[in-house]
Amino acid sequence: QGQLVESGGGLQQAGGSLRLSCEASGIIFSTYNMGWYRQAPGKQRELVAVVSSGGGTTYADSVKGRFTISRDNVKGTVTLQMNSLKSEDTAVYFCSASRVGSGLQYWGQGTLVTVSS
Repeated sequence: QGQLVESGGGLQQAGGSLRLSCEASGIIFSTYNMGWYRQAPGKQRELVAVVSSGGGTTYADSVKGRFTISRDNVKGTVTLQMNSLKSEDTAVYFCSASRVGSGLQYWGQGTLVTVSS
């Protein structure tokens, strides 16, 4: 059973930076696509960024040029570097691990990011 643990959320002023990390266990990390999603109050969960098992990345239009996702297959971690934060980035951020074709998807417990304007 896969487990994901996020860290690094908190309060930051608009224009600042935060770095989120997610550590995975119980899965063959290198075979999973790893993603960050977020859910703001009263809104649906949305994709922020994904890094595939092969290293390719995809970003939501709203974060392109500001956020960077990366993975370390040795440590079993995925990181989201968030720069030039905006108040609309305020949300609970979730780490996700999924393997195409398997139907398997795991979620972390979420970490709160609050950006003050």
